[in-house]
Amino acid sequence: MSPLKTIASAILLMAAIPARSQDTQIFLADPTIFVHRGTYYLYGTGSSEGFLYYTSKDLKTWAQTADSTEQLALKRGEAFGNKGFWAPQVFRRGGSCYMAYTADEQIAIARASAPAGPFRQDAPLRLSGSGKQIDPFIFFDESGKVYLYHVKLQQGNRIFVTEMKPDLSDVIPGTEKECVAAVAGWENTAGAEWPVAEGPTVIRHKNLYYLIYSANDFRNKDYAVGYATAPSPTGPWKKYEGNPVISRQMVQQNGTGHGDVLIDKKGNMHYVLHIHHSADKVSPRATAIIGLRFRPGKNGEDVLEADVKSFRTLTIKP
Repeated sequence: MSPLKTIASAILLMAAIPARSQDTQIFLADPTIFVHRGTYYLYGTGSSEGFLYYTSKDLKTWAQTADSTEQLALKRGEAFGNKGFWAPQVFRRGGSCYMAYTADEQIAIARASAPAGPFRQDAPLRLSGSGKQIDPFIFFDESGKVYLYHVKLQQGNRIFVTEMKPDLSDVIPGTEKECVAAVAGWENTAGAEWPVAEGPTVIRHKNLYYLIYSANDFRNKDYAVGYATAPSPTGPWKKYEGNPVISRQMVQQNGTGHGDVLIDKKGNMHYVLHIHHSADKVSPRATAIIGLRFRPGKNGEDVLEADVKSFRTLTIKP
């Protein structure tokens, strides 16, 4: 079996695992948090039927609706995709909520009137593009342009960016550019033939763009987070020489990665991510959060770093 098929099969198997266990931990991989009207909404990879969500008022205690039929913000059959519901991103634009996500190893965007959904499409359509594409992140630049960062599965998992139409209906053909591939030592500690760079998130700080990503196979205990910077949304990207900025050596947990940046209600920055279930077991992956901050660096370029002491897993109300 090819490395690509092996990775895909493992992810599909893990997606069928329930996102809640007998303890109070939350088990969502590839997590993202969206804040709306004082409430935090947590989504992630965790169900073969769509995307589960949890809510919180303080980022510490999370709850899930008791009605099992309402626990999915997006349900299979109401938008594109039959399997492999991975890596959602939720944002608000023009009075509606949108979810960009992966299904059937393609990228789609669904819309809802509220963060809890239901996120739907009038017709089950994916975005244009060649080959298998996963891990979407949509970025709205100050220039007014919209960019889709995503991962293409070609000679490894590689991060690309393409410009989108302003109405989010599709990408603009001919605008795709490669951003990041896993070539550094920390990005492929197993020496795999299929190197992995994935889970992109982009933020802008002091006229510089920061592309935060994860590297290594997610099953590898060395799965970790790094970043690259660029003067524009399309690059050229320069990897931070101090990568990784979140790793198992720092937080004493295996498989730290693939998350998203959150600015909380107080203006503090966090990174929500997943970790391995335990020291010797990968799945189901647990959800965690860690603080982020900028500090002055060389040549006026601020360094993005994690507050290790703030690391904690997310839990549901007993």
